[in-house]
Amino acid sequence: MPPIPALCQDCSAEPPPDAKRCPACGGPRLVRHAELFDLAIAHIDCDAFYAAIEKRDDPSLVDKPVIVGGETRGVVSTACYIARINGVRSAMPMFKALKACPDAVVIKPDMEKYASVGREVRAMMRALTPLVEPMSIDEAFLDLTGTEALHRRPPAGSLVDFARQVEKEIGITVSVGLSHNKFLAKIASDLRKPRGFSVIGRAETIEFLRPKPVSLIFGVGAAMQTRLARDGIRLIGDLQRRSEEELARAYGAQGIRLARLARGKDARDVTPSRPAKSVSSETTFNTDISDPEELTRILWRLSETVSRRLKAAGLSGRTVTLKLKTAGFRIVTRSHTLAAPTQLADRIFEDGRRMLRETADGTDYRLIGIGVSEFADPDEADLADLIDTGPARRAAAERAVDAVRDKFGRDAVQRGIGFRAKPGTG
Repeated sequence: MPPIPALCQDCSAEPPPDAKRCPACGGPRLVRHAELFDLAIAHIDCDAFYAAIEKRDDPSLVDKPVIVGGETRGVVSTACYIARINGVRSAMPMFKALKACPDAVVIKPDMEKYASVGREVRAMMRALTPLVEPMSIDEAFLDLTGTEALHRRPPAGSLVDFARQVEKEIGITVSVGLSHNKFLAKIASDLRKPRGFSVIGRAETIEFLRPKPVSLIFGVGAAMQTRLARDGIRLIGDLQRRSEEELARAYGAQGIRLARLARGKDARDVTPSRPAKSVSSETTFNTDISDPEELTRILWRLSETVSRRLKAAGLSGRTVTLKLKTAGFRIVTRSHTLAAPTQLADRIFEDGRRMLRETADGTDYRLIGIGVSEFADPDEADLADLIDTGPARRAAAERAVDAVRDKFGRDAVQRGIGFRAKPGTG
């Protein structure tokens, strides 16, 4: 039997097959797998991303449970691992999170800071391979096929180096999943969080998947789980015992997909470009708001945020969408398509305000948001013509305000309508 390759996560050395610790650094974190140096599809996921950044920036939080999210209202965006031990989970209502972990430190999200760190991590990924497919601000798939000659290391070695570089230079940690396709790489990255490095090889795929619940397959939500359970299918192994034809007859195209993923077959390529479909900003209030004037002030601040993000991304858009959530959690949306694309905060705001006037009827709302979609070339946005030169003047004025804010901070210039918004609603 050939020796099983190994890598040290702490120093990137390749220890001998029988080593229990790395002989180079003494570290115990050894990755060992028969196919370690033969696989090239990876999923990288930052560990408790928002909370990790807050702990990095405030060392006094290191040993404390940290929740990033709404204050007494809203939901958990991210919880650190200390908070998770106490039962806190992402998307949990904040009141439940604080009941489970009353000593938690709650921090309001700073999405601009998190996005900046996410871009740093993404740049490091692209130094490994051009085939990087972002899935969110803190995770991505990578295809490192053919990179061994460039980095003088197999993909697994490059990924260990990457994880160490992120920890050293950015101050957060990542978990890595390595396999022969995207489906299994994503599963692998969740196996040993935080600071994990897990491998699922070709030879073990069927056996690995057999005892797992069908919910492990992406897209199998509660309704599909119930439907499968009625047919006696609860584990992936139950799917493996049925032919693709049988599952196709029972569940159509979804059945074919389930049959293939249950056997670890996933033909999807790592696609570098996954453009966003919209740019938006929303906020959940600490207490419900029904006052149209107060909602309007908050809408202005959100419109400014959306405008800033569009400009930073080099985008403009034609469709403005207003989102409201009632105290009873009913979501109300209204959309309007402009005659020409825009990046302007006041144009986004005016369209949103018109829709808000048609909607705000004294109902108590717990959330408001505004977004822009149907992207276009920014050079086509907010153009003047012989009749209406207003858009060009407003665009120039906003660029001047943006320049002042870039130099002196976001609060250096404020529009009157943005004042008097309640704390915790901006």
